[in-house]
Amino acid sequence: MHTIEQSRSGHVVIGVDTHKHLHVVIGVDTHKHLHVAAVMDTIGGILATLTIPTDTGGFQQLADWAASFGKVLAFGIEGTGSYGATLTSFLRRAGHKVVEAGRPDRRLRRMNGKSDTLDAENAARAVLAGFATATPKTADGEAEMIRQLKIAHDQAVEQRAAAMVTMKAMLVHAPDALRQEMAGKTQISLARQLAALRPRNLDNPEDALRHTRRTLAKRWQYLDAEAKELTKMIGDLVQRVAPQLLEPFGIGVDTAAEILVVTGDNPERIKSEAALAKLAGIAPVPTGSGMTGGRHRINHGGHRQLNAAIYRTVIVRMRFHQPTIDYVARRTAEGRTKREIIRCLKRYVIREVYHLLRPVPRAASAAS
Repeated sequence: MHTIEQSRSGHVVIGVDTHKHLHVVIGVDTHKHLHVAAVMDTIGGILATLTIPTDTGGFQQLADWAASFGKVLAFGIEGTGSYGATLTSFLRRAGHKVVEAGRPDRRLRRMNGKSDTLDAENAARAVLAGFATATPKTADGEAEMIRQLKIAHDQAVEQRAAAMVTMKAMLVHAPDALRQEMAGKTQISLARQLAALRPRNLDNPEDALRHTRRTLAKRWQYLDAEAKELTKMIGDLVQRVAPQLLEPFGIGVDTAAEILVVTGDNPERIKSEAALAKLAGIAPVPTGSGMTGGRHRINHGGHRQLNAAIYRTVIVRMRFHQPTIDYVARRTAEGRTKREIIRCLKRYVIREVYHLLRPVPRAASAAS
């Protein structure tokens, strides 16, 4: 695009608008009500910044604004799974490449300060430098449905446990006859018995305790029914989406659900089993030095819920799976500690999971 201007001396000057010929990267710092974007060219120069509202009109404004600077190579967005989820979905539908920018480096933040504009610039720099390469989850299928149901399920289970703890604590103040009657009962039986109490008038502390125990018991029953209903819904979705995950020994519905939540509706974004292991915090971290070469430790990063689910699978196999029992015996004889053996077994499980999650090639599926 050419621009024609006339100088003070009367000469005509023809300039070239290079914006349309640029390749740019957009960094976005996301918030609940506003997003801040920064556009950067391929040599690391910040061209402009923009603040938009978090609605469809604002997203379209951002897309048009970014396109006005040239060809957009990628959008680097912070929080693609939280505040930036709707923006990520909008840009993907528009055909743009979106990567997860991640959190800014803490050392750089201490040196340069903190602001929304600086965070947007750092997101763009991370994409341009190749530090930010993770493809966000699409969050548009059954895996996202499982994630949403698990949020409600996990909260119901947590509150159910809290209600039972409080219920048993209140029994300490119950009469001797009631305490002896409730001793040794299961949680379901205990809640059923206490929910059947008939409250009386509030004339003394004993009457208040009867009301309290009955209320807590009914709350526990409600949360128990809610958790069981959500468990069935999650199980049906897992069986529909990835029944192959339930076939290996020790992997149940809860573990399979965690796997699907972490990998998302586009598991092909995870390029290797090592990448999945790192995502789950199972990739070993080298800790060797000049005196201890070849030593590793357990990774304390990654998705902790998936890490815990894989750990439970390993413990089940160590107790009931004969090949795993034999492996543990052999590695123990070699001098490995239990922690090292568990780390190795977790890596084996995540490798097995990765191959179960790999999408079937279209040619093979068509031939079958």
